[in-house]
Amino acid sequence: MLFWGVLCLFGVCMAQVRPMRKHRTTPVKNPTKVFLLHADELSYNQILKPDAQLLKGKVHFRQDNVHMYCDSAYYYEKSNSFEAYKNVKMQQGDTLFLYGDYLHYDGNTQMAFVRMNVKLINRKTVLTTDSLNYDRLYNIGYFIEGGTLTDEQNVLTSDWGEYSPSTKVAVFNYNVKLVNPKFTLTSDTLRYSTATKTANIVGPSNIDSKENHIYSESGFYNTDKEQGILLNRSVWTNGEKRMVGDSLYYDRKKGYGEGFRNVILSDKKNKNMLTGDYCYYNEKTGYALATKKAVAIDYSQPDSAYLHADSLKMFTYNINTDSVYRKMLAYRKVRMYKKDVQAVCDSMSYNTKDSCLTMYYNPILWNQGQQLFGEEIRAYANDSTIDWAHIINQATSIEQKDSLHYNQVTGKEMKIYFQKGTVEHTDVIGNVQVVYYPLDEDSTMIGMNTSVTSQLSVFMKDKKVHKMIMKPQSNGTLYPMLQIPKDKMYIPIFAWFDYIRPLNKNDIFEWRGKKAGQELKKTERREVPLQNLDKLKGD
Repeated sequence: MLFWGVLCLFGVCMAQVRPMRKHRTTPVKNPTKVFLLHADELSYNQILKPDAQLLKGKVHFRQDNVHMYCDSAYYYEKSNSFEAYKNVKMQQGDTLFLYGDYLHYDGNTQMAFVRMNVKLINRKTVLTTDSLNYDRLYNIGYFIEGGTLTDEQNVLTSDWGEYSPSTKVAVFNYNVKLVNPKFTLTSDTLRYSTATKTANIVGPSNIDSKENHIYSESGFYNTDKEQGILLNRSVWTNGEKRMVGDSLYYDRKKGYGEGFRNVILSDKKNKNMLTGDYCYYNEKTGYALATKKAVAIDYSQPDSAYLHADSLKMFTYNINTDSVYRKMLAYRKVRMYKKDVQAVCDSMSYNTKDSCLTMYYNPILWNQGQQLFGEEIRAYANDSTIDWAHIINQATSIEQKDSLHYNQVTGKEMKIYFQKGTVEHTDVIGNVQVVYYPLDEDSTMIGMNTSVTSQLSVFMKDKKVHKMIMKPQSNGTLYPMLQIPKDKMYIPIFAWFDYIRPLNKNDIFEWRGKKAGQELKKTERREVPLQNLDKLKGD
């Protein structure tokens, strides 16, 4: 009901456009007489027109409340009709005027056939053509050889068409073109109301302006309010950005569009897109929003990344300048999947200015067999490739060796540096704890090493640990594989979150939180001691 109410605000309703009509030949019920009211000269020609009265000079006819004028005419009183020549004028009341060079009028059918230099004027609406059939019974004029309809705002042209002065609705067919000072609409079939200035799109149509392009096969566009309701997978294109949905709402004055159900908002230049059952985009500010199964997709690399959250927002700063940059925010239950990287967190932000991706509240990041987590994770990119990552507070890295054994390292913070997408070296700073399984030449674990230090640097080569440096140096303890104490196998903060990890791009919609007892402990933040200014007055 709400949707139909919105349509009513546009002053139109869904309707099937009628095919071009043939002129009506059946007489009306109880037709009235066509009266000759005046002519300067009246004569007969029994040879040329035996059934006609030949009229010249200020000829004036009337039927009901319709008055018709011309310079000369043949009047067929028996058939209740006439032919009029030059300066033809047909007037109905004080709102409808019809002009032309020739008129054949049949009073029994109330059909008027006007030819050459035809002009129909209905208040501020003007229809011009060279051939118009006007049906007084249904109050409709229609043309089949091209016509132009002009009102206060728009100019419409087509090959075939019709216009009703009573309903103020025009139906145009074949090569339809609506020209507005701000846009041009082209179509094969269009229904247009001169009262509401609303175009009812009922076939493949294009709306072009300097700012954007709209393609639709069904919908409504109010040319006065510059608002449109576009149905059936309509497409709105603004530069490199494109929105398509089951239905779209567009407001040209305010510069925004909304998409409903199965919406795709894509950016061809930056090779990314937002999808969801609701999307919003403002072409003036660059602000975008996606909710209801919202997904952000980055296809700038061969391996696309998929990110889902309850809502996704994008802000654009310094739009239309050389210093433009964007910030993307993901709120609540964030899950991301890429073949080589997966992540979950409560919320996330990405800033194109410094290419920084920040994950907040219980973030977890997976890369193949490695799992990273902490209170906050920041990842910095360079040319769309990760450059380095920073894990802040309770920073932990866990690498699975098998179902029981894991390489583990934790500290206050962790900095991980990458080279061509592969970890090159890692720095762990503050309260460092290590559980590590060294390998022999054939990659067999020889034991378990546990160490505690203040700072650790790990260097990788061929995706394997090449060198570890601890400051201060720690000898640690190496336990043979068969003598490993169970209470030493895992660091206190250890947790393996394989049950949370996104498995594929469809799994990003299935939120799975941490099990009870595996949450990170809250970090107590130190506050600046409050000073009593009264005590300082004497100092």
